[in-house]
Amino acid sequence: MKTAPASAGGSLIARLKERLRAGQAAMRDDFVATRDAARLLRLRCRLIDEILGELWDTLALPDSLALVAVGGYGRGELYPASDVDLLLLLPEVPNDRLTEKLEQLVCLFWDIGLETGHSVRTLEQCLEEAKSDITVQTSMIEARLLAGNRRLFEGFRTLLRGSLDGRAFFQAKQMEQGDRHQRFADTPYSLEANCKDGPGGLRDLQVILWIAQAAGYGHCWHDLEQRGFITTEEEGLLDQCEAFLRLLRVHLHLHAGRREDRLLFEYQTALAEQLGFTATDASRSSEQLMQRYYRTAKTVTQINNIVLQNIGVALLPPQEARAEAINERFQKKTSVLDVVDENVFTDTPEAILEAFLLRQQDADLLEMSARTQRALWRARVLIDDDFRRHAGNRARFLDILRQGRGLVLELRRMNQFGILGRYLPAFGRIVGQMQHDLFHVYTVDQHILQVVRNLRRFTMEEFAHEYPFCTRLISDFGNPWILYLAALFHDIAKGRGGDHSELGARDAEEFCAQHGLLPGDTELVVWLVRQHLLMSRVAQKQDISDPAVVAGFAAIVGDERHLIALYLLTVADIRGTSPKVWNAWKGQLLEQLFTATRRFLQSRDAPPMPDGVIVQRQREALRLMRYLVLPEAAHERLWQEVDTVYFLRQTAEEIAWHARTLHDCLDSERPLVKARLNPFGEGLEVMVYTHDQTDLFLRMVGFFSRAGYNIVDARIHTTRHGYALDTFILFDISDRDSDRAMISYLEHELAERLSHRAPVDIPATGRVSRQVRHFPLQPVVSIQPLVNLEADETGKLFVLTVVAADRPGLLFLIAKQLAEHHANLHTAKIATLGERVEDTFLISGAELEESAGRVRLESDLLQRLQI
Repeated sequence: MKTAPASAGGSLIARLKERLRAGQAAMRDDFVATRDAARLLRLRCRLIDEILGELWDTLALPDSLALVAVGGYGRGELYPASDVDLLLLLPEVPNDRLTEKLEQLVCLFWDIGLETGHSVRTLEQCLEEAKSDITVQTSMIEARLLAGNRRLFEGFRTLLRGSLDGRAFFQAKQMEQGDRHQRFADTPYSLEANCKDGPGGLRDLQVILWIAQAAGYGHCWHDLEQRGFITTEEEGLLDQCEAFLRLLRVHLHLHAGRREDRLLFEYQTALAEQLGFTATDASRSSEQLMQRYYRTAKTVTQINNIVLQNIGVALLPPQEARAEAINERFQKKTSVLDVVDENVFTDTPEAILEAFLLRQQDADLLEMSARTQRALWRARVLIDDDFRRHAGNRARFLDILRQGRGLVLELRRMNQFGILGRYLPAFGRIVGQMQHDLFHVYTVDQHILQVVRNLRRFTMEEFAHEYPFCTRLISDFGNPWILYLAALFHDIAKGRGGDHSELGARDAEEFCAQHGLLPGDTELVVWLVRQHLLMSRVAQKQDISDPAVVAGFAAIVGDERHLIALYLLTVADIRGTSPKVWNAWKGQLLEQLFTATRRFLQSRDAPPMPDGVIVQRQREALRLMRYLVLPEAAHERLWQEVDTVYFLRQTAEEIAWHARTLHDCLDSERPLVKARLNPFGEGLEVMVYTHDQTDLFLRMVGFFSRAGYNIVDARIHTTRHGYALDTFILFDISDRDSDRAMISYLEHELAERLSHRAPVDIPATGRVSRQVRHFPLQPVVSIQPLVNLEADETGKLFVLTVVAADRPGLLFLIAKQLAEHHANLHTAKIATLGERVEDTFLISGAELEESAGRVRLESDLLQRLQI
């Protein structure tokens, strides 16, 4: 790039550079005092206008040229870190001398500290570019003369207006908006939303006004209100939404110190505090900010849809289809549901819910007409206490839940229109509510609707391949709508403080009583909401091979219908939390607990004693060994060396696998490592048999971590003759998709390291995720005696529970602390929920038998777990 000419004078550059710096600093101070975002945008435009005007005059450019502001700068909205978009408008192609002058001008822009986006075009080139590039055409619509030839500029505007085709522009901007929304997964609910380009952001507001200008309908919200495209209420809502988004974007630019439109985790808390949000016991300030943003974006998305439909009808009137009467309120036009007039909902508020019900009942009704959607959006305010008490409305809401098709689509549409939150006020409070708990990636309302969606998919033949077991269960359940209702309420009390399960159960009980549900259905819904976390906790944190655990769970469940309902809701709930949270291992644990509990409930007898379970497992293991053509007595020596707890914690298939592997090498001096693909799901199962040694678990954790694997389950046994017999389930964290190829490596390398007592492998350290770094989770550690005499023959076992933010090497850190406190590990359940871990360990050790020793271990773990 060429440098500025000496004739421009270094003093001019220095003076304008300082003027720009001082002016922007003064604007920032003014904004801090006034919080007036619109004023800041105007002041920055005025400052840049003056500086550019002086530069233009200094260079004495030809009178035939014009300097034009375009884009946001032309509109008069220049955010603190936005580029200054300029058009250098020429009457004809420049000669070499003029080209050099223009290059000098552009150099000066940069020399004084202006970040410009500029183009140099003749009138003809402007028209050509505008015809071929909708983005260029859009930026030119908002052109504003800064300096130079006014006649040339007016000629440019006249030619541009004459070339504008309102219909074509409308269609192009609609397609452009659709593509832009698709880049953001068509949702405004991103964890790090883009407040400019994301769905529901500032760009969606600008699109409306661009189309209105191109069609000649006006330049502001009031113009659109005067023409009947929006109501006075909607004009007010648009003003509020625009003001909030402007304020947020200005704060974001100033805080980031650069052009940044993403609400990144590292900015959210600071922005929330700057905007006046204060943390409470129930929610972080960042969660309150994001809820306000999501609700604003939801409103913008809805009004954008309605206004563009209205403008679309005006620009491209649809062909009038023959109307087929449905009833006195609705009609069908081809495949579109239409109101007979836009006052239907005002005259008959009961028709609000009927509109959604009709679409469910008629598969040919694929859409709602634009005026029906407008009328529904505007009628949402009619849903009040009288509406909610109306017996017909209550019956219609239940009918919506009971329909065999279209439930999720209509619930989502009701949520988008604000109708679901008006009918269920408790649901309205959690709309847009984000949970920075490191594993939910959806707002509470979106999560609830995802859970309903998952339950509905269990009932649909086309999705039977996804979870065939769930499909079989729900097909025989009867009244699956009871599950959908429980799903609607299971998290409805989030963010209120207190136990959301208990508070949600009270809400559900009140709803059921008001809507006249049968006592049995009411009891099941309320119980499911209250206990919706139970099955997940038991499956992932307790030893579900232990009969006493199954018996305790069965005592709470009570009967098979409650068990099936809870299982289906649990699977749907976990799958609706985050794509990262569900995996085949969790599915296996839940199914194992379900099967064991169902068998227990069907027996109708007293809980089987451990000896009975042991005998059953041994018999099943022997049957499997016969298939493997093993010698009759192959198992006897191994079984003599293990205790009864071994048979309680291992499945029959694993017992047979161990016997097959170890029957002729029980006294091996060399460590034996065997790995296989997990027969019950994804990942690998690894068996390690070796002389017990100091820090054995720590060594194996370090090795597996170095090899790129996470331990999700560990069962640790010590035989009577001093050997460790340990079984692990491993998941590949490196996404290599090469478990089978890794088997021989794991078997050889781990055996070598254990044989030579190699130094402990230290896991590679990695970065803590940004979400964990900026929304740290306070770790929780507890050590409690095991309350299960059958599983604890010595009475000296303890349950260690750790809840913490996930990070590389976390399990190694815990294992190291256990080793330093001389704690022996018996089982480990590793539950990773997104960026959060909830691990449970069964441990023993002389130091733990004294309360002071347990306190020391808890304290040391808490200290090491701090991020």
